[in-house]
Amino acid sequence: MRRDSAFVSEVGRPAWPVMGRGGSGRRGSRGKGPERSGAREIRDKSGWYRPVALAVDTVGIALPVAFFFHQAGQSHIAAATATATLTWLGVLTAHRRYGRRWLGETRGVLTTLRDWLTLLGLLAVARVLTGEHSPPAVALLALAPALLLTTVCRSLTHRHLTGQRREAHAVQRALVVGEGNAVDRVVEQLASRTDHPYVVIGAVPVGPTANRSGVPEAGQLEADPQGPEGGGADGAAVVAAARLHAADTVLVTPGSLLSGERLRTLTWAVQDAGLPLVIASGLADVALRRVRPSTAAGLHLLHVDPPVRRGPQLALKAALDRTGAALGLVLLAPLFALIALVVRLDSAGPAFYRQTRIGHRGVPFTMWKFRSMAVDADRLRPQLLAANEVDGPLFKMRADPRITRVGRVLRRTSLDELPQLLNVVRGEMSLVGPRPPLPEEVAAYGATALRRLLVKPGLTGPWQVSGRSDLSWDESLALDLRYADNWSLTTDLDLLARTVRAVVDGRGAY
Repeated sequence: MRRDSAFVSEVGRPAWPVMGRGGSGRRGSRGKGPERSGAREIRDKSGWYRPVALAVDTVGIALPVAFFFHQAGQSHIAAATATATLTWLGVLTAHRRYGRRWLGETRGVLTTLRDWLTLLGLLAVARVLTGEHSPPAVALLALAPALLLTTVCRSLTHRHLTGQRREAHAVQRALVVGEGNAVDRVVEQLASRTDHPYVVIGAVPVGPTANRSGVPEAGQLEADPQGPEGGGADGAAVVAAARLHAADTVLVTPGSLLSGERLRTLTWAVQDAGLPLVIASGLADVALRRVRPSTAAGLHLLHVDPPVRRGPQLALKAALDRTGAALGLVLLAPLFALIALVVRLDSAGPAFYRQTRIGHRGVPFTMWKFRSMAVDADRLRPQLLAANEVDGPLFKMRADPRITRVGRVLRRTSLDELPQLLNVVRGEMSLVGPRPPLPEEVAAYGATALRRLLVKPGLTGPWQVSGRSDLSWDESLALDLRYADNWSLTTDLDLLARTVRAVVDGRGAY
């Protein structure tokens, strides 16, 4: 989903189109004059997020603790319930889970697990100090619903907030300041996705470089301001533009014309005017955990850790992959037999389909699937190239005539991919990773696309939970590259959890 470069109105609703390099933009008015009371409400997050989260968290732990302790015949039920509830709410408050900046911003699967484990640790200490003697199994059962309900609540809140931002609600109006090319890059990057709160409502370019981003120019700063008042003129111009267009924040992109003392003076002016200020580092698609700030000789430095390519985390990923895949093969054996039988009865040919794919560091391997197409599908593909519905080296058709009746069901539910568990056991694939490409696709790769081969291909991955075949080649490649550079075990767990919903939803599966 794309949030095009936009000049949104006071209430975030359409007024006129603004064309940018990415296509048709959202619409909006200049936002001049006093801001209406409804404008701030629409630009803020929904007011029910915090009270609902508090209510779910309170009920989700208080009722189960009281119920299970009562059923187990434990004494001091009220004290145990109050202690568990207050500790849980205290952990969440200490981790700022009820802060406006955090509410709705994540799906909460892994963060909730960390919060819950912290709760277990604190209650274990309290148990020792107070001599509380309830059976450990009862205590765990009593606390488990809190983990589930809080995760569901955060996931639904995040989904609601994401939907709001697709409609330019719950966003911050950002005024971008910087050299023309840098402004263009920032605007285009922000416009490419909707999982963030910023909508650009204007730009203040530095120097004579033209602003080609498609957003209106709200002013302009000189390339080389003269005299001691030059820096002050920058601040006055930016603050005036921000107030004129009711900007919520000022986003600065430093460069050769805007750095050092000039940037510091501008920062003072914006913050003294009571406006939030954000500085774009220029880094793209680098996970925050890989970035460490430091200071040297008055310079603020960002250390960027390299992607994980070796070490214990990779060894643990491989062990978990093979263990999980082997367990899946055992548990799903009856389902495998049933699917194989249905495929054979539906159309002539074998139940399984083997195809050469390119794996880790360009090594080819044989990938297994349940057959979902006619046996001569590969031979017919050249005749269908003109009907290809995606760009780049991929080939996809919504109504591919080669797909069998059972094959459509298998693809819709992703059951055709299950035999790849065998590839995972053999170490050729991972449970989570980029989509395994065909040799002819890799032959068309450039240097950038080849980076997706630096990690093992996966049974599921970012493409599976983000639209699958509905994604363009550029979108799919961007997701794979982001995963390849930023993967972690927690990222894999999150993607596995999201895969379940993606399979049920079926969007982009054909």
